[in-house]
Amino acid sequence: MKNRIRIAAIAGLSTISLALTACAGDSTESTSTGTTAAESSQAAESTGESTGGLEINAAGDYNPLERDQIQDGGELTMAITEMAEQQNVFHANMNRYTRNVWDKYNPQLTLFDGDGTYHPNPAYLSEVKDEVVDGKTVVTYTIVDEANYNDGTPIDWTSFENTWKFNNGSNPDVQVNSTDGYELIESVTRGETDKQAVVTYKQAYPWWEGLFGNLVPPQVDSADTFMNAYLKQLHPEWGAGPFKVENVNFETGEVSFVRNEKWWGEPAKLERISYRAMEDQASINAFRAGEIDLTGVGSRDRLETARQMGDQADIRVSLRPSNFLLTINSEAPGLEDPKVREAIMTAIDRSQLAAIRFNGLDYTEDLPGSFTLFQTQDGYEDNFGSVVQYDQEKAKKLLEEAGYSEANPLSVRYVTLGDSPMVQATTSAMQSMLRAVGIDVQIEERPSSDFSKVTSEKDFDLFMMGFSSSDPFGVAYFGQIYASDSELNKSDTGSAELDAKIEELQKIEDADEQIKRANELEKEAFGEFGIMPYANGPEMVATKPGLANLGAMSFAVLPIENVGWAK
Repeated sequence: MKNRIRIAAIAGLSTISLALTACAGDSTESTSTGTTAAESSQAAESTGESTGGLEINAAGDYNPLERDQIQDGGELTMAITEMAEQQNVFHANMNRYTRNVWDKYNPQLTLFDGDGTYHPNPAYLSEVKDEVVDGKTVVTYTIVDEANYNDGTPIDWTSFENTWKFNNGSNPDVQVNSTDGYELIESVTRGETDKQAVVTYKQAYPWWEGLFGNLVPPQVDSADTFMNAYLKQLHPEWGAGPFKVENVNFETGEVSFVRNEKWWGEPAKLERISYRAMEDQASINAFRAGEIDLTGVGSRDRLETARQMGDQADIRVSLRPSNFLLTINSEAPGLEDPKVREAIMTAIDRSQLAAIRFNGLDYTEDLPGSFTLFQTQDGYEDNFGSVVQYDQEKAKKLLEEAGYSEANPLSVRYVTLGDSPMVQATTSAMQSMLRAVGIDVQIEERPSSDFSKVTSEKDFDLFMMGFSSSDPFGVAYFGQIYASDSELNKSDTGSAELDAKIEELQKIEDADEQIKRANELEKEAFGEFGIMPYANGPEMVATKPGLANLGAMSFAVLPIENVGWAK
Protein backbone atom coordinates (compact mmCIF):
# COMPACT_ATOMS: atom_id res chain seq x y z
CA MET A 1 0.00 0.00 0.00
CA LYS A 2 1.27 3.46 -0.87
CA ASN A 3 1.33 5.88 2.03
CA ARG A 4 0.69 9.39 0.83
CA ILE A 5 2.80 11.92 2.66
CA ARG A 6 2.96 15.68 2.59
CA ILE A 7 6.24 17.33 1.73
CA ALA A 8 6.55 20.74 3.34
CA ALA A 9 8.09 23.26 0.97
CA ILE A 10 11.25 25.06 1.90
CA ALA A 11 11.20 28.73 2.78
CA GLY A 12 12.92 31.24 0.54
CA LEU A 13 13.25 31.87 -3.16
CA SER A 14 15.40 29.70 -5.34
CA THR A 15 17.28 29.57 -8.60
CA ILE A 16 19.33 26.99 -10.30
CA SER A 17 22.85 27.15 -11.60
CA LEU A 18 22.96 24.01 -13.65
CA ALA A 19 25.33 21.21 -14.52
CA LEU A 20 24.69 18.44 -17.02
CA THR A 21 24.26 14.89 -15.74
CA ALA A 22 23.77 11.54 -17.36
CA CYS A 23 20.25 10.18 -17.29
CA ALA A 24 20.92 6.67 -16.00
CA GLY A 25 20.12 4.61 -12.94
CA ASP A 26 21.74 6.75 -10.27
CA SER A 27 25.02 4.92 -10.16
CA THR A 28 27.07 7.82 -8.92
CA GLU A 29 27.57 9.93 -5.84
CA SER A 30 24.60 11.81 -4.55
CA THR A 31 24.40 15.57 -4.80
CA SER A 32 26.86 16.10 -2.01
CA THR A 33 29.21 18.42 -0.24
CA GLY A 34 30.11 21.30 -2.48
CA THR A 35 27.27 20.74 -4.94
CA THR A 36 24.85 23.41 -3.85
CA ALA A 37 21.17 23.27 -4.63
CA ALA A 38 17.87 24.62 -3.45
CA GLU A 39 14.22 24.14 -4.14
CA SER A 40 11.71 26.23 -2.28
CA SER A 41 8.54 28.23 -1.90
CA GLN A 42 7.04 30.66 0.51
CA ALA A 43 4.63 28.78 2.78
CA ALA A 44 3.43 26.45 0.01
CA GLU A 45 3.02 22.69 0.32
CA SER A 46 3.03 19.89 -2.20
CA THR A 47 2.20 16.23 -1.98
CA GLY A 48 4.16 13.17 -3.03
CA GLU A 49 4.10 9.44 -2.57
CA SER A 50 6.28 7.66 -0.09
CA THR A 51 8.83 5.31 -1.59
CA GLY A 52 7.65 2.00 -0.24
CA GLY A 53 7.63 3.18 3.37
CA LEU A 54 10.77 5.31 3.06
CA GLU A 55 10.20 8.86 4.24
CA ILE A 56 11.01 11.63 1.79
CA ASN A 57 12.93 14.27 3.72
CA ALA A 58 12.47 17.63 2.05
CA ALA A 59 15.56 19.15 3.64
CA GLY A 60 17.89 16.22 3.07
CA ASP A 61 18.64 12.85 4.60
CA TYR A 62 22.35 12.58 5.36
CA ASN A 63 22.85 11.60 9.04
CA PRO A 64 23.99 15.01 10.35
CA LEU A 65 26.52 14.62 13.16
CA GLU A 66 28.80 17.01 15.00
CA ARG A 67 32.55 16.56 14.71
CA ASP A 68 32.89 15.07 18.20
CA GLN A 69 30.50 12.28 17.16
CA ILE A 70 32.65 11.29 14.16
CA GLN A 71 35.69 9.02 14.09
CA ASP A 72 39.11 10.40 13.26
CA GLY A 73 40.19 8.38 10.25
CA GLY A 74 38.67 5.98 7.79
CA GLU A 75 38.16 6.12 4.05
CA LEU A 76 35.25 6.83 1.70
CA THR A 77 35.06 5.21 -1.74
CA MET A 78 32.43 6.14 -4.32
CA ALA A 79 31.55 5.45 -7.93
CA ILE A 80 31.44 8.17 -10.55
CA THR A 81 29.94 8.00 -14.04
CA GLU A 82 33.09 9.36 -15.68
CA MET A 83 36.24 11.30 -15.04
CA ALA A 84 35.15 14.27 -17.14
CA GLU A 85 37.58 15.46 -19.77
CA GLN A 86 37.15 19.07 -18.66
CA GLN A 87 38.05 19.55 -14.99
CA ASN A 88 37.56 23.33 -14.85
CA VAL A 89 34.23 23.79 -13.08
CA PHE A 90 33.74 27.18 -14.76
CA HIS A 91 34.32 25.89 -18.31
CA ALA A 92 31.41 25.47 -20.71
CA ASN A 93 32.07 21.73 -21.01
CA MET A 94 31.98 21.03 -17.28
CA ASN A 95 29.35 18.68 -15.92
CA ARG A 96 28.23 17.30 -12.58
CA TYR A 97 31.17 14.90 -12.52
CA THR A 98 33.57 17.83 -13.00
CA ARG A 99 32.02 19.39 -9.91
CA ASN A 100 32.22 16.16 -7.89
CA VAL A 101 35.99 16.17 -8.33
CA TRP A 102 36.58 19.94 -8.17
CA ASP A 103 34.83 20.33 -4.83
CA LYS A 104 37.06 17.78 -3.14
CA TYR A 105 40.25 19.85 -3.39
CA ASN A 106 39.32 23.45 -4.20
CA PRO A 107 37.98 26.30 -2.03
CA GLN A 108 34.36 25.89 -0.96
CA LEU A 109 33.25 29.37 0.11
CA THR A 110 29.49 28.76 0.28
CA LEU A 111 27.53 26.45 2.57
CA PHE A 112 23.79 25.75 2.65
CA ASP A 113 21.52 24.18 5.20
CA GLY A 114 19.21 21.45 4.02
CA ASP A 115 16.45 24.03 3.63
CA GLY A 116 18.57 26.16 1.30
CA THR A 117 19.69 28.78 3.83
CA TYR A 118 22.99 30.40 2.80
CA HIS A 119 26.05 30.59 5.06
CA PRO A 120 29.55 31.80 4.22
CA ASN A 121 32.05 29.06 5.03
CA PRO A 122 33.90 30.37 8.13
CA ALA A 123 37.02 28.41 7.20
CA TYR A 124 37.47 30.82 4.27
CA LEU A 125 35.35 33.89 5.07
CA SER A 126 35.24 35.66 8.42
CA GLU A 127 32.45 38.00 7.28
CA VAL A 128 30.17 38.65 4.31
CA LYS A 129 28.29 41.94 4.35
CA ASP A 130 25.69 43.01 1.77
CA GLU A 131 24.07 46.43 1.39
CA VAL A 132 22.41 48.57 -1.25
CA VAL A 133 24.31 51.77 -1.98
CA ASP A 134 22.86 54.29 -4.43
CA GLY A 135 20.57 51.61 -5.82
CA LYS A 136 23.40 49.09 -6.30
CA THR A 137 24.04 45.90 -4.35
CA VAL A 138 27.49 45.95 -2.75
CA VAL A 139 28.86 42.78 -1.13
CA THR A 140 32.04 42.84 0.95
CA TYR A 141 33.82 39.52 1.52
CA THR A 142 36.45 39.36 4.27
CA ILE A 143 38.80 36.41 3.76
CA VAL A 144 40.55 34.73 6.68
CA ASP A 145 44.22 35.63 6.98
CA GLU A 146 45.43 32.02 6.85
CA ALA A 147 43.75 31.21 3.52
CA ASN A 148 46.31 30.33 0.84
CA TYR A 149 46.40 28.11 -2.22
CA ASN A 150 48.58 25.03 -1.90
CA ASP A 151 51.41 26.71 -3.85
CA GLY A 152 51.51 29.52 -1.28
CA THR A 153 49.59 32.12 -3.33
CA PRO A 154 47.25 34.05 -1.02
CA ILE A 155 43.51 33.70 -1.45
CA ASP A 156 42.66 37.38 -1.53
CA TRP A 157 40.55 39.92 -3.41
CA THR A 158 42.30 39.13 -6.69
CA SER A 159 40.71 35.66 -6.70
CA PHE A 160 37.31 37.34 -6.68
CA GLU A 161 38.38 39.75 -9.40
CA ASN A 162 39.73 36.87 -11.51
CA THR A 163 36.50 34.89 -11.08
CA TRP A 164 34.44 37.88 -12.22
CA LYS A 165 36.63 38.72 -15.22
CA PHE A 166 36.59 35.19 -16.60
CA ASN A 167 32.84 34.74 -16.10
CA ASN A 168 31.34 38.10 -17.08
CA GLY A 169 31.29 37.42 -20.82
CA SER A 170 33.79 40.15 -21.72
CA ASN A 171 36.52 37.80 -22.98
CA PRO A 172 35.60 36.28 -26.36
CA ASP A 173 38.41 33.75 -26.09
CA VAL A 174 36.89 31.83 -23.16
CA GLN A 175 33.81 29.62 -23.07
CA VAL A 176 32.21 29.63 -19.65
CA ASN A 177 29.45 27.58 -18.07
CA SER A 178 27.43 30.70 -17.30
CA THR A 179 27.80 34.47 -17.30
CA ASP A 180 24.52 34.95 -15.42
CA GLY A 181 24.99 37.27 -12.46
CA TYR A 182 28.65 37.95 -13.17
CA GLU A 183 27.78 40.08 -16.19
CA LEU A 184 25.75 42.35 -13.88
CA ILE A 185 28.78 43.17 -11.72
CA GLU A 186 30.22 46.65 -12.20
CA SER A 187 33.50 46.14 -10.35
CA VAL A 188 35.49 43.95 -7.98
CA THR A 189 37.97 45.97 -5.94
CA ARG A 190 40.33 45.71 -2.99
CA GLY A 191 38.78 46.55 0.36
CA GLU A 192 40.60 47.76 3.42
CA THR A 193 43.24 45.06 2.95
CA ASP A 194 44.19 42.50 0.30
CA LYS A 195 42.07 40.04 2.26
CA GLN A 196 38.87 41.95 1.53
CA ALA A 197 36.99 41.90 -1.80
CA VAL A 198 34.30 44.47 -2.56
CA VAL A 199 31.85 43.40 -5.27
CA THR A 200 29.65 46.17 -6.67
CA TYR A 201 26.74 45.32 -8.96
CA LYS A 202 25.33 47.62 -11.64
CA GLN A 203 21.93 47.49 -9.92
CA ALA A 204 20.14 45.96 -6.96
CA TYR A 205 20.73 42.23 -7.44
CA PRO A 206 18.69 39.78 -5.33
CA TRP A 207 20.66 36.63 -6.12
CA TRP A 208 24.20 37.60 -5.09
CA GLU A 209 24.51 34.62 -2.72
CA GLY A 210 24.72 32.36 -5.77
CA LEU A 211 28.05 33.79 -6.93
CA PHE A 212 31.64 33.26 -5.74
CA GLY A 213 30.95 29.88 -4.13
CA ASN A 214 33.95 28.66 -6.14
CA LEU A 215 36.88 30.73 -7.33
CA VAL A 216 38.97 30.87 -10.50
CA PRO A 217 42.46 30.83 -8.97
CA PRO A 218 44.69 33.76 -10.00
CA GLN A 219 47.17 31.26 -11.40
CA VAL A 220 44.65 30.90 -14.24
CA ASP A 221 45.91 34.08 -15.86
CA SER A 222 45.08 33.70 -19.56
CA ALA A 223 42.35 32.46 -21.87
CA ASP A 224 44.56 29.56 -22.92
CA THR A 225 45.09 28.49 -19.31
CA PHE A 226 41.36 28.74 -18.58
CA MET A 227 40.42 26.70 -21.64
CA ASN A 228 43.14 24.06 -21.58
CA ALA A 229 44.98 23.77 -18.26
CA TYR A 230 42.32 21.49 -16.75
CA LEU A 231 41.80 19.39 -19.87
CA LYS A 232 42.25 15.81 -18.65
CA GLN A 233 44.34 17.02 -15.73
CA LEU A 234 43.97 18.40 -12.23
CA HIS A 235 45.98 21.16 -10.60
CA PRO A 236 46.57 20.20 -6.97
CA GLU A 237 48.90 23.15 -6.47
CA TRP A 238 46.06 25.57 -7.25
CA GLY A 239 43.69 23.88 -4.81
CA ALA A 240 43.04 24.81 -1.19
CA GLY A 241 41.05 22.85 1.33
CA PRO A 242 40.94 19.99 3.83
CA PHE A 243 41.93 17.52 1.09
CA LYS A 244 44.57 17.48 -1.61
CA VAL A 245 44.89 15.30 -4.70
CA GLU A 246 46.75 12.07 -4.03
CA ASN A 247 46.49 10.26 -7.38
CA VAL A 248 44.50 10.66 -10.60
CA ASN A 249 44.29 8.42 -13.65
CA PHE A 250 42.03 9.53 -16.47
CA GLU A 251 42.55 6.30 -18.37
CA THR A 252 41.20 4.08 -15.59
CA GLY A 253 38.81 6.73 -14.29
CA GLU A 254 40.21 6.87 -10.76
CA VAL A 255 41.07 9.74 -8.43
CA SER A 256 41.86 9.91 -4.73
CA PHE A 257 42.25 12.67 -2.17
CA VAL A 258 44.04 12.67 1.20
CA ARG A 259 44.31 15.10 4.09
CA ASN A 260 46.05 18.33 3.17
CA GLU A 261 48.87 19.25 5.52
CA LYS A 262 48.63 22.86 4.29
CA TRP A 263 45.00 23.22 5.41
CA TRP A 264 44.54 25.84 8.11
CA GLY A 265 41.08 24.80 9.35
CA GLU A 266 39.65 21.86 11.26
CA PRO A 267 41.33 18.70 9.96
CA ALA A 268 39.36 16.37 7.72
CA LYS A 269 37.78 13.48 9.60
CA LEU A 270 38.42 11.07 6.74
CA GLU A 271 41.93 10.06 5.75
CA ARG A 272 41.06 9.46 2.12
CA ILE A 273 38.23 9.97 -0.42
CA SER A 274 38.32 7.99 -3.67
CA TYR A 275 36.28 7.80 -6.87
CA ARG A 276 36.16 4.94 -9.38
CA ALA A 277 34.44 5.32 -12.74
CA MET A 278 31.85 2.56 -13.16
CA GLU A 279 28.96 1.55 -15.33
CA ASP A 280 25.55 1.33 -13.71
CA GLN A 281 25.47 -2.41 -13.01
CA ALA A 282 29.07 -2.46 -11.81
CA SER A 283 28.42 0.22 -9.20
CA ILE A 284 25.50 -1.52 -7.51
CA ASN A 285 27.45 -4.78 -7.53
CA ALA A 286 30.41 -2.99 -5.98
CA PHE A 287 28.21 -1.52 -3.25
CA ARG A 288 26.74 -4.92 -2.46
CA ALA A 289 30.24 -6.38 -2.29
CA GLY A 290 31.43 -3.64 0.07
CA GLU A 291 33.85 -2.15 -2.46
CA ILE A 292 32.21 1.29 -2.44
CA ASP A 293 30.46 3.04 0.44
CA LEU A 294 27.68 4.96 -1.24
CA THR A 295 25.58 4.67 -4.39
CA GLY A 296 22.40 6.01 -5.86
CA VAL A 297 19.41 3.65 -5.69
CA GLY A 298 16.83 5.66 -7.61
CA SER A 299 15.63 2.76 -9.76
CA ARG A 300 13.66 -0.39 -8.95
CA ASP A 301 16.50 -2.88 -9.34
CA ARG A 302 19.03 -0.80 -7.41
CA LEU A 303 16.60 -0.07 -4.58
CA GLU A 304 15.68 -3.75 -4.28
CA THR A 305 19.35 -4.71 -4.11
CA ALA A 306 19.94 -2.25 -1.28
CA ARG A 307 16.86 -3.45 0.57
CA GLN A 308 18.04 -7.06 0.35
CA MET A 309 21.22 -6.01 2.17
CA GLY A 310 19.19 -5.38 5.32
CA ASP A 311 21.09 -3.54 8.03
CA GLN A 312 24.20 -3.45 5.84
CA ALA A 313 22.70 -0.59 3.84
CA ASP A 314 21.19 2.67 5.05
CA ILE A 315 18.74 4.04 2.46
CA ARG A 316 18.40 7.83 2.51
CA VAL A 317 15.75 9.75 0.58
CA SER A 318 15.17 13.44 -0.12
CA LEU A 319 13.72 15.72 -2.74
CA ARG A 320 15.91 15.83 -5.84
CA PRO A 321 17.17 19.21 -7.10
CA SER A 322 17.29 18.01 -10.70
CA ASN A 323 15.33 17.75 -13.91
CA PHE A 324 15.39 14.88 -16.37
CA LEU A 325 14.76 15.86 -19.96
CA LEU A 326 14.84 14.99 -23.62
CA THR A 327 17.06 17.21 -25.75
CA ILE A 328 16.48 17.58 -29.50
CA ASN A 329 19.47 18.78 -31.50
CA SER A 330 18.04 21.46 -33.80
CA GLU A 331 21.20 21.38 -35.93
CA ALA A 332 20.81 17.71 -36.80
CA PRO A 333 19.58 16.84 -40.32
CA GLY A 334 15.80 17.04 -40.49
CA LEU A 335 15.45 18.66 -37.08
CA GLU A 336 16.08 22.25 -38.14
CA ASP A 337 12.30 22.67 -38.67
CA PRO A 338 10.55 23.55 -35.37
CA LYS A 339 7.42 21.84 -36.69
CA VAL A 340 9.34 18.54 -36.79
CA ARG A 341 10.64 19.06 -33.24
CA GLU A 342 7.11 19.85 -32.09
CA ALA A 343 5.90 16.63 -33.73
CA ILE A 344 8.48 14.60 -31.82
CA MET A 345 7.52 16.13 -28.48
CA THR A 346 3.80 15.84 -29.19
CA ALA A 347 4.25 12.13 -29.98
CA ILE A 348 5.83 11.37 -26.58
CA ASP A 349 3.77 10.42 -23.55
CA ARG A 350 5.85 11.96 -20.78
CA SER A 351 3.84 10.17 -18.11
CA GLN A 352 5.05 6.86 -19.55
CA LEU A 353 8.69 7.99 -19.30
CA ALA A 354 8.15 9.13 -15.72
CA ALA A 355 6.46 5.84 -14.86
CA ILE A 356 9.52 3.97 -16.13
CA ARG A 357 11.87 6.15 -14.09
CA PHE A 358 9.78 5.67 -10.93
CA ASN A 359 8.89 2.02 -11.53
CA GLY A 360 9.24 0.07 -8.29
CA LEU A 361 9.76 3.17 -6.15
CA ASP A 362 6.10 3.62 -5.07
CA TYR A 363 6.47 7.30 -5.93
CA THR A 364 4.47 9.64 -8.12
CA GLU A 365 4.61 13.34 -8.92
CA ASP A 366 2.94 15.75 -11.30
CA LEU A 367 4.79 16.10 -14.60
CA PRO A 368 7.27 18.97 -14.34
CA GLY A 369 6.56 22.06 -16.39
CA SER A 370 9.59 24.28 -15.79
CA PHE A 371 13.36 24.29 -15.71
CA THR A 372 13.34 27.57 -13.80
CA LEU A 373 11.23 26.68 -10.79
CA PHE A 374 10.42 23.40 -9.07
CA GLN A 375 6.85 22.46 -8.27
CA THR A 376 7.28 23.26 -4.57
CA GLN A 377 8.26 26.85 -5.32
CA ASP A 378 6.06 29.86 -5.02
CA GLY A 379 5.47 31.19 -8.53
CA TYR A 380 5.86 27.83 -10.29
CA GLU A 381 3.70 27.39 -13.39
CA ASP A 382 3.32 24.45 -15.76
CA ASN A 383 4.90 26.30 -18.65
CA PHE A 384 5.71 23.23 -20.74
CA GLY A 385 2.20 21.80 -20.35
CA SER A 386 0.73 25.04 -21.65
CA VAL A 387 2.74 24.65 -24.89
CA VAL A 388 2.93 20.90 -25.58
CA GLN A 389 0.37 18.16 -24.92
CA TYR A 390 0.64 14.49 -25.83
CA ASP A 391 -1.35 13.97 -29.05
CA GLN A 392 -0.12 11.41 -31.57
CA GLU A 393 -2.67 12.37 -34.21
CA LYS A 394 -1.45 15.96 -34.04
CA ALA A 395 2.12 14.68 -34.31
CA LYS A 396 1.29 12.80 -37.51
CA LYS A 397 -0.32 15.93 -38.96
CA LEU A 398 2.70 18.06 -38.11
CA LEU A 399 5.02 15.57 -39.80
CA GLU A 400 2.80 15.58 -42.89
CA GLU A 401 2.92 19.37 -43.01
CA ALA A 402 6.71 19.17 -42.75
CA GLY A 403 6.84 16.89 -45.80
CA TYR A 404 7.23 13.46 -44.21
CA SER A 405 5.15 10.41 -45.07
CA GLU A 406 5.25 6.60 -44.99
CA ALA A 407 7.25 6.71 -48.21
CA ASN A 408 9.55 9.40 -46.86
CA PRO A 409 9.81 8.91 -43.09
CA LEU A 410 11.77 11.04 -40.70
CA SER A 411 14.76 9.13 -39.30
CA VAL A 412 16.50 10.22 -36.10
CA ARG A 413 19.54 8.99 -34.17
CA TYR A 414 18.78 8.43 -30.49
CA VAL A 415 21.98 8.14 -28.42
CA THR A 416 21.92 6.25 -25.12
CA LEU A 417 24.57 5.79 -22.43
CA GLY A 418 25.32 2.89 -20.14
CA ASP A 419 23.74 -0.43 -19.23
CA SER A 420 20.98 0.67 -16.87
CA PRO A 421 17.73 -1.36 -17.19
CA MET A 422 15.86 1.91 -16.71
CA VAL A 423 17.66 3.45 -19.69
CA GLN A 424 16.90 0.37 -21.77
CA ALA A 425 13.21 0.49 -20.87
CA THR A 426 13.06 4.22 -21.64
CA THR A 427 14.72 3.62 -25.00
CA SER A 428 12.17 0.94 -25.95
CA ALA A 429 9.29 3.21 -24.96
CA MET A 430 10.67 6.15 -26.91
CA GLN A 431 11.23 4.04 -30.00
CA SER A 432 7.71 2.61 -29.81
CA MET A 433 6.00 5.99 -29.32
CA LEU A 434 7.86 7.64 -32.19
CA ARG A 435 7.43 4.65 -34.47
CA ALA A 436 3.67 4.94 -33.91
CA VAL A 437 3.64 8.32 -35.67
CA GLY A 438 5.95 7.22 -38.48
CA ILE A 439 9.36 8.24 -37.14
CA ASP A 440 12.24 5.83 -37.63
CA VAL A 441 14.44 5.78 -34.51
CA GLN A 442 17.99 4.47 -34.86
CA ILE A 443 19.48 3.57 -31.47
CA GLU A 444 23.18 4.24 -30.87
CA GLU A 445 24.42 2.74 -27.60
CA ARG A 446 27.49 4.31 -25.99
CA PRO A 447 29.31 3.67 -22.68
CA SER A 448 28.65 6.01 -19.75
CA SER A 449 32.22 7.29 -20.04
CA ASP A 450 31.25 8.95 -23.34
CA PHE A 451 28.96 11.43 -21.58
CA SER A 452 31.27 14.44 -21.93
CA LYS A 453 32.08 13.57 -25.52
CA VAL A 454 28.42 13.23 -26.55
CA THR A 455 27.34 16.47 -24.87
CA SER A 456 30.32 18.67 -25.71
CA GLU A 457 30.28 17.62 -29.37
CA LYS A 458 26.45 17.54 -29.50
CA ASP A 459 26.86 14.12 -31.10
CA PHE A 460 23.18 13.14 -31.13
CA ASP A 461 19.78 13.85 -32.65
CA LEU A 462 17.82 12.90 -29.53
CA PHE A 463 19.44 12.51 -26.11
CA MET A 464 18.20 12.03 -22.57
CA MET A 465 20.12 13.89 -19.90
CA GLY A 466 19.68 15.74 -16.63
CA PHE A 467 20.13 19.22 -15.21
CA SER A 468 21.58 19.12 -11.70
CA SER A 469 20.88 22.31 -9.75
CA SER A 470 23.71 23.98 -7.92
CA ASP A 471 22.53 27.04 -6.03
CA PRO A 472 19.47 28.44 -4.31
CA PHE A 473 18.44 31.71 -5.92
CA GLY A 474 15.37 32.07 -8.13
CA VAL A 475 15.49 32.73 -11.85
CA ALA A 476 18.98 34.19 -11.98
CA TYR A 477 20.21 31.56 -14.41
CA PHE A 478 17.40 31.65 -16.96
CA GLY A 479 19.89 32.56 -19.65
CA GLN A 480 22.03 29.54 -18.86
CA ILE A 481 19.15 27.33 -20.00
CA TYR A 482 17.59 29.28 -22.86
CA ALA A 483 20.04 31.82 -24.32
CA SER A 484 20.95 30.88 -27.88
CA ASP A 485 24.67 31.19 -27.18
CA SER A 486 24.67 29.34 -23.86
CA GLU A 487 26.93 26.30 -23.79
CA LEU A 488 24.35 24.50 -21.65
CA ASN A 489 21.80 24.91 -24.44
CA LYS A 490 22.57 21.62 -26.16
CA SER A 491 19.46 21.89 -28.36
CA ASP A 492 20.89 24.98 -30.09
CA THR A 493 17.45 26.57 -30.12
CA GLY A 494 16.70 30.20 -29.33
CA SER A 495 16.86 33.51 -31.12
CA ALA A 496 18.33 36.99 -30.92
CA GLU A 497 14.89 38.28 -29.97
CA LEU A 498 14.61 35.88 -27.03
CA ASP A 499 18.18 36.67 -25.97
CA ALA A 500 17.28 40.37 -25.76
CA LYS A 501 14.27 39.55 -23.61
CA ILE A 502 16.43 37.41 -21.32
CA GLU A 503 18.84 40.32 -20.86
CA GLU A 504 15.94 42.53 -19.83
CA LEU A 505 14.66 39.82 -17.48
CA GLN A 506 17.98 39.67 -15.67
CA LYS A 507 17.89 43.42 -15.06
CA ILE A 508 14.59 43.27 -13.14
CA GLU A 509 15.52 44.15 -9.57
CA ASP A 510 12.49 42.70 -7.79
CA ALA A 511 12.59 38.92 -7.27
CA ASP A 512 8.83 38.37 -7.59
CA GLU A 513 8.68 40.40 -10.78
CA GLN A 514 11.56 38.40 -12.20
CA ILE A 515 9.72 35.16 -11.49
CA LYS A 516 6.54 36.45 -13.13
CA ARG A 517 8.39 37.52 -16.26
CA ALA A 518 10.43 34.31 -16.35
CA ASN A 519 7.24 32.26 -16.55
CA GLU A 520 6.14 34.28 -19.57
CA LEU A 521 9.47 33.87 -21.29
CA GLU A 522 9.75 30.18 -20.49
CA LYS A 523 6.51 29.52 -22.36
CA GLU A 524 8.02 31.34 -25.32
CA ALA A 525 11.25 29.34 -25.01
CA PHE A 526 9.38 26.04 -24.89
CA GLY A 527 7.83 27.06 -28.20
CA GLU A 528 11.26 26.45 -29.76
CA PHE A 529 10.78 22.73 -28.97
CA GLY A 530 14.35 22.05 -27.94
CA ILE A 531 14.07 20.53 -24.46
CA MET A 532 11.29 18.54 -22.79
CA PRO A 533 11.13 17.94 -19.01
CA TYR A 534 9.62 14.69 -17.82
CA ALA A 535 10.70 13.99 -14.22
CA ASN A 536 12.23 15.39 -11.05
CA GLY A 537 11.79 12.58 -8.58
CA PRO A 538 13.27 11.69 -5.21
CA GLU A 539 16.99 11.46 -4.59
CA MET A 540 17.63 7.99 -3.19
CA VAL A 541 21.04 6.99 -1.87
CA ALA A 542 22.24 3.86 -0.12
CA THR A 543 25.24 4.15 2.20
CA LYS A 544 27.11 1.87 4.52
CA PRO A 545 25.73 2.35 8.04
CA GLY A 546 27.34 5.11 10.04
CA LEU A 547 28.31 7.45 7.22
CA ALA A 548 27.82 10.99 8.55
CA ASN A 549 27.01 14.23 6.75
CA LEU A 550 26.54 12.63 3.34
CA GLY A 551 23.71 10.94 1.48
CA ALA A 552 20.58 12.34 -0.11
CA MET A 553 21.55 15.97 0.38
CA SER A 554 18.55 17.77 -1.13
CA PHE A 555 19.86 21.34 -0.86
CA ALA A 556 22.50 20.95 1.85
CA VAL A 557 26.14 21.85 1.27
CA LEU A 558 28.24 20.91 4.28
CA PRO A 559 31.93 21.30 5.12
CA ILE A 560 33.70 18.40 3.49
CA GLU A 561 36.00 18.06 6.50
CA ASN A 562 32.97 16.94 8.54
CA VAL A 563 32.14 13.93 6.37
CA GLY A 564 33.13 10.70 8.09
CA TRP A 565 32.09 7.61 10.03
CA ALA A 566 30.13 7.78 13.28
CA LYS A 567 31.91 6.67 16.46
